[in-house]
Amino acid sequence: MQSAGLEKASHRRIAGVLGMLGALLALMLAGAGPASAHATLDSTDPRQNSVVATAPAEVTLTFSESVSLSSDSVRVLDPAGKAVDTGNPAHADGKGSTARVGLKGGLANGTYTVAWRAVSEDSHPVGGAFTFSIGAPSDTSVSAAALQGAKADGLVAALYGTGRTVAYAAFALLAGVAAFVLICWPAGTARRPVQRLLMTGWTALLVSTVAVLMLRGPYERGSGIGQAFDLSLVRATLDERIGTALAARLLLLAAGGVFLSLLVGQLGQPPRPLPAEPAEDRRADGEGAEGRGEDAEAAELRELEQRAAERPQREARLGLGVAGLVLAVALAATWVGADHASVGIQVWLALPLGILHLIAMALWLGGLAALLAALREGVGADVVDRFSKVAFGSVAVLAVTGIYQSWRGLGSWGALTGTEYGRLLLVKSGCVVVMLGVAWISRSRLARLRSAPAEAAEVEQAEVPEPVGVAAHSEDPVRRAQLDRQRAARESAGRERGLTPNRAGLRRSVLVEALVAVAVLVVTTMLTNSPPGRVAGEITAGAAAPAAAPAAGGAAAAPQTEPGRTVELKLPYDTKGRTPNAKGTATVTLNPARTGPNEVKLALDGADGQPVDVPEVQLAFTLPDRDLGPLPVALTPEGTGRWSGTAQLPLAGTWVVSVQVRSSEIDQTTPTQQFKIG
Repeated sequence: MQSAGLEKASHRRIAGVLGMLGALLALMLAGAGPASAHATLDSTDPRQNSVVATAPAEVTLTFSESVSLSSDSVRVLDPAGKAVDTGNPAHADGKGSTARVGLKGGLANGTYTVAWRAVSEDSHPVGGAFTFSIGAPSDTSVSAAALQGAKADGLVAALYGTGRTVAYAAFALLAGVAAFVLICWPAGTARRPVQRLLMTGWTALLVSTVAVLMLRGPYERGSGIGQAFDLSLVRATLDERIGTALAARLLLLAAGGVFLSLLVGQLGQPPRPLPAEPAEDRRADGEGAEGRGEDAEAAELRELEQRAAERPQREARLGLGVAGLVLAVALAATWVGADHASVGIQVWLALPLGILHLIAMALWLGGLAALLAALREGVGADVVDRFSKVAFGSVAVLAVTGIYQSWRGLGSWGALTGTEYGRLLLVKSGCVVVMLGVAWISRSRLARLRSAPAEAAEVEQAEVPEPVGVAAHSEDPVRRAQLDRQRAARESAGRERGLTPNRAGLRRSVLVEALVAVAVLVVTTMLTNSPPGRVAGEITAGAAAPAAAPAAGGAAAAPQTEPGRTVELKLPYDTKGRTPNAKGTATVTLNPARTGPNEVKLALDGADGQPVDVPEVQLAFTLPDRDLGPLPVALTPEGTGRWSGTAQLPLAGTWVVSVQVRSSEIDQTTPTQQFKIG
């Protein structure tokens, strides 16, 4: 009966959490709108793909949010690939969302390429290129080397991403293990494995933070690993938002070192022993009717003495818990304040929920590492049970905050499968589901462990006496090595003592859960580096796909075009909406399909083949092999579902055309297709 009641209570809790999540999801979808993350180029002067009569004195770029600039953030190249800008771009009229660079005098007629790279307000580098012409368009021979600054160096990007992953894992380990000993196992601070976990987390977070700080400059500017020790780049990074966050994290880690010393020093002390009960009192208690039980007054006195003995540790746990919580919130803010949550919609809500998400992640994942060490030390089922409750609360917080962050980052259902961010989010969700499944197995094994009182009790640490007859500091190296092996064997035997099948099974399931957690941290780092719902991510994914892969709906591979001929590209689209314009085909026509200016026509037809209109449509071209683009096309309406414009395609190669179609306020998609020029 008791087990049935517990099962019903568990089902009620799960149903309550699911109901709360469903209500939150419905509320967010009801007011869904386009999300913002990473700066995008809103306008340029001269306009993209425009033809001006005379050479301008400067080029101005306007972004969707404030950006940080470096000495080579904006470069202007003539048709021969020679730089014609004066360098050192700055914000126009002091506006943080602009970038302006001067041009040299006496520029000849022809097509000029503007390559730009900046750091958006959410601390992510963004880049792109566009063209304009003076007098009349012309062919251009801009080299790939001239544009490679728009892409981070491969080694630097890999090291930078690794550093961020290690930082996430170290924070989870540091905060999670500290919370575990404060909430579940105060005596664990006296155990060497727990102390090693705490020091590993603190040291790894310190080293990874310094590494990210030094790699940030080369990562932003697309330079090599040799620039990591350039102090001028480090100073420039410290002037940015992410640099300020990293510097604050280092200062907080100094305070964290003091906190760890207090944590181990206060909780690692053995409790004050109670005075032994006199033998005379025990004999008196055993005589007559009074021997049936301990005297009530004596029992109350013993309880008061017990509380008095435990009071210093309770006060220490409370004080350390408050200090640790403040420190964890401050450390989490160094990530959240310089990432996606710091810009876009509902920043006032995204920041605190982002901090909650990180702390809940640390409580769960870092606590798993501490639980592994605790199980190896032979803790009782009561410690595991306390962590199980903490983990359940952490998962509930992760679910609520994760759904909100997903909605905010995606903006539409189509972005869930149509963008790199959405696909990574699906992978992360799958890993979390696996973790929950393994956690359910762990809970069942914990229940079996609790049902066996002999196994559920904590395994006492045996004190094995040192061997007699030979001093530990024996000068005989052979004998000293033998003693060391014996000591190691005794310690290992002490750890493994009491490892029953239930305990062994629980340890295995927790280990699997911790390994999956590592994958979650890796995907989380990739998510923070991916632009949510941006066309650039879709174009990159489309460019990586094989050229022979047919598009959805049976469209064939991109045809090989020849100069002077018209090419027609059909891109089926489906925004997953319910409006008549949600599904159809986008037809892009290029003429004359060669390098230089091309007349572009765009037609949108619904599933019935009739022209349809949409609230928003955008057309862009990119050349992935040369890191050129996206080059947007200014479209002029020519009736229902029809637009025209001019596209400047300066180089020969395999281009990717993307058409972003938004059929409603929340439904949009971006089909892509490859084609060749030259």
